[in-house]
Amino acid sequence: MDQETLIERLTAENEEFRRLRSEHQAHDQELEALRRTALSADQQWRMSELKKLKLMAKDRMEAIIRHARSGVTA
Repeated sequence: MDQETLIERLTAENEEFRRLRSEHQAHDQELEALRRTALSADQQWRMSELKKLKLMAKDRMEAIIRHARSGVTA
């Protein structure tokens, strides 16, 4: 099974994966909005936090993908 097909399957079948993917996309959209403006100190802090949250979501999604590939339920 290729990566894209597996991601589609996990999105359809795995609640946690679906939630993480949605959060990852929301963080990415907020980051893009922040990148288009001159940032205050609070906005710079928020941008840093969003990057961390986005990375944590991505790491967990990749762990779920690895488990799915190995046949272990995540």
